Amino acid sequence: MAAEGTAGRVTRRRAHTRANLLRAAFSVFAAKGFGHVSIEEVCEAAGYSRGAFYSNFSSLDELFFALYRERADLIAEQVSGALALDGPDLDVPAAVDRVTDVLLLDRDWLLVKTDFLVHAARDPEVARSLLEHRARLRRAIADRLGRARGHTALPAVLGDIDGAAHAVVAAYDGVTTQLLLDRDLEHARGWLKQLLTALLTDGSGTPEHTKH
Repeated sequence: MAAEGTAGRVTRRRAHTRANLLRAAFSVFAAKGFGHVSIEEVCEAAGYSRGAFYSNFSSLDELFFALYRERADLIAEQVSGALALDGPDLDVPAAVDRVTDVLLLDRDWLLVKTDFLVHAARDPEVARSLLEHRARLRRAIADRLGRARGHTALPAVLGDIDGAAHAVVAAYDGVTTQLLLDRDLEHARGWLKQLLTALLTDGSGTPEHTKH
């Protein structure tokens, strides 16, 4: 029993160390940019030694992917939750409002993600991993749109459900690029709402099947 209790404490302590390293890395990446940060700087910000780092991560890339997975999973859950509130008959304008509120919250995260995107673009292996993580959000959106099919008509120009999910993510990527430059969150949120409403309806905010 004592050995089990000790193992439990070690596991909890390691999980706590890992969480602190992720939080510290996020702050350092946002402030200095991925590619301009060393393992030593992450350790210093977290208050740990290099040994603590290497007991949890083999590299900064691995740490970033853990950070990205944590954020991507959270955002996918939030998007799924926002889209689930209407039942099978998706209220597109209301859902767009909720999803936009979820997607445009954290400029620091956009900075970190954009830095790593540039890094991944130069490394095919890293790029493949990043693409897999980006697909999580698209799958969450596609799953919800798929469950609404038959109740809510999507514009034919989007093609299938996967095409619609890609269009939503592409609109988000474009608007967040502007947000990074002008720092105007209110304008970015409003512009994203307009784009998504135009993409997922006939452009008026009215799903096609309800028009007369």
